[in-house]
This record gives sequence, structure tokens and C-alpha cells, in this order.
Amino acid sequence: MEIILLGIYAFFVWLIFIKLKLLPWTTPWKVGVAIFPVVAIACLLLLLNIFAPTTSDVRVVNYVVPIVSQVRGRVIEVPVENNRPVKKGDVLFRIDPTPYQNEVHSLEAKLDADHAKVGADRQRLSEAQAKLADAQSSERELHEQLNQTVGDIGRVNASLELARKRVGQNTELVSAGAGNRFDLEQAQTNVAEYTAQLSGARAAEQQVRAKLDGRVHGDLATVAQVKAQIATAQANVQESEAQVATTRAQLETAKWDLSQTTVLAPGNGTMVNVMLRPGFFVAGMPFNEVMTFIDNEYQIFALFGQNELHQVEKGNEVEVTLDTYPGRVIKGHVDSIIWAQGQGQIEASGDLPKTTFVPPPGRFPVKVVVDERDKGVFLAAGARGAAAIYTEHLALVHIIRKVLLRVASYLDFIIIKHSIHIGH
Repeated sequence: MEIILLGIYAFFVWLIFIKLKLLPWTTPWKVGVAIFPVVAIACLLLLLNIFAPTTSDVRVVNYVVPIVSQVRGRVIEVPVENNRPVKKGDVLFRIDPTPYQNEVHSLEAKLDADHAKVGADRQRLSEAQAKLADAQSSERELHEQLNQTVGDIGRVNASLELARKRVGQNTELVSAGAGNRFDLEQAQTNVAEYTAQLSGARAAEQQVRAKLDGRVHGDLATVAQVKAQIATAQANVQESEAQVATTRAQLETAKWDLSQTTVLAPGNGTMVNVMLRPGFFVAGMPFNEVMTFIDNEYQIFALFGQNELHQVEKGNEVEVTLDTYPGRVIKGHVDSIIWAQGQGQIEASGDLPKTTFVPPPGRFPVKVVVDERDKGVFLAAGARGAAAIYTEHLALVHIIRKVLLRVASYLDFIIIKHSIHIGH
């Protein structure tokens, strides 16, 4: 830049003093002509570097995604070509899906069988629950039977006592010759019948009481048995449902593995390093990269010295020139300043921090966002160039910086190469 300014200044000195001879080429003028550019350029450079800082270290960075296979298998198709653009969702390569399809079918069949088992276990649970209702109703029936037998015992006892009195009365009458022996025998027969009925009623009472007294944890033996069957059925249902959930999860994993046999482009970009061919075997490991995807989305970083950024703020106008586009200025604005460097980090260790390292260059990146008008410009990953930031102060020097930036950009049209001579 200084050479350009000196060249312009020298042109005007030649034009004024030599060509047009508007001023005499005397010693005072010679001294003034020699001193003025030094002072003027020094002041101008100072103002430019403060209020319109520039850098020749601009970098275009693209997102690079290594493409790896999530599953292992033999490649059967690679429709993508090296260094060709792709769109999001385009097929990059396919792996033989046969073993994964078989696994899906096997798990689908197993899931159907698990569902059937759950249905059978639930049916058994329903049957056991129905038995519980019957068992609980049988307990009420036993209480009713107990009450009935107790009542029967009371009635038979009363009838027996009456029959015994009749026997006594008829015996006295027969002894006195005033009674009928048939009535005595009838009364004795009644006593025997009532005695037999009383024994049967008491035996029935004992049976009912035995059933009611036979309890497990407060429940009748039949109720406790049915509850145990219900608990077993519920455990079986839970186990079957857990198996269904496990099989369903395995099936989802198998379906995901099957879907991963077709690898798709993660976005819009370009495929490079495509060395994969049908017949290759991919191992399904994260470090086994088979091709590389370069996303169309990019970021621009301009590296500035620390003392050049004290006037820079978010939103300041930025102009970028790249070597790939000689003479073209890309408009943008400051997104942010990344106030961090690797030299500012000390790793945790048992050693004391080292203080005898080489001083860092002290440059911080400024992230630049391209304006809408230049959003469609293709920027190659790794492109280099220059940039200038125009702060909110001293707008007059911005004009000079813009002129210098454009002149430098047009100079990129000049391609200088060293000749290579091959001799014997």
C-alpha cells in the first residue's frame, strides 16, 4: 500500500515540477518534496490503521463432514462422483441390505409371537380374576350355610326336647294303662329321627366352620389359592410385556440399521475424496472415512492485530477481496470478534505453567458475514484474500482505504511465476 501511495505521489511531483513546471525545482522544494510524503504517509497510515484497519490474511472456511458408514457390509452402489455437487438427501452409496432386512423380518415375527403370548397371559389373568370373584362369593355362601345350620340345630333341638317330653308322658300313661302304646312308639321314633337330624346338622356345622377357619393371611384357602394364581398371571403378563418392549426396541434398532445401508448427503455441497467403489467392504467405524462432504455454507475470518480492533464494533462495514476474484469487492459486516487464542489456554496438569515460550503473534479473528447482495457468490474453501473494516469514525479516510483496497484487488490480475529450466 505504501508503494502505491508513493507511486501516486511521485506521479504528481513529476507532473507538477518536471512535466508542467508549475513550480521551480529548487533545493527548498526538493527538501519539502522529500519530507512531506514521509510525514503525510505516516499520519495517513496511522489514521487508516485505527479507523479503517486492513489485513491481508482473510480465510474462507467451509464445514467439512467426513462421511462414514454407521453399519458394516459390502458396498453395492456408489452413484456419486468425485468433485461433483450434491443436494441434501442425494444417495452417496448403498450397502447390501440383505442381512439387515432378514434381521427386521425375524424381529417382526418375534414381536408377533410376543404379542400372542401377552394375549394368552392376559386371558389367563382374566380367568383367574373371574375365579377370585367366585371364590369370594363362596365365602359368603359358607357364612349363609353356617347361619342356616345353626338355625337348623336350634329347631332340631327344640323338636327333640318336645319329642322326649312326649316319650316321657306316653310312658307314664302306658304304665298306668291309660295310654296307647302306638303313641309311645311314635314318640320314641320321633326322638330317634330328631337325634339323627341333630347329629347331621352339627356335622354340617363343623364342616362349614372348618372351611371358614382354614385361612391363609386372612383369606380362605380357596381365595388365597386363586390370589396366588392371579399374582403368577400378573407376573407373567409383566414379563411378556417387558419382552414385547425389548423386542420392539430391537426391531427399531434393526430398522434404523437397515435405513443406514443407504447413506445420504447431509446437505447441499460438494463431494471430494470419493474413492469408494462397489465391492468395497465398510466396517461401520467412526474413524473409517470413505469420502468427504464440503458444505456450501461457509464462514469468513479476517485476522487482525490486537491494537487494530479497539475501534471495531459489531455491524461495522467490511469489504473483502479474494485472490480467486481479482478486481471484485465482496460486501459484508462484522459479526463478532473472537477474543480467544490457543496461546491463552493452559492445559490442566501436574506441571507448573511454562513462561519461556515464544511470544504469540497476537492476532485475533474477526468473523465476517456477507451481505445479501453477494450471498450467491461462490467462495472456495480455503480461499485467501484481504479485507478492510470501516469503523464509525473519520469516514474521510475510508475513501482512501476503499481506493487502495480496489487497486490492490486489481493487481491480483498480475500473475508472476518463476520460470523452471530443466537441463541435462
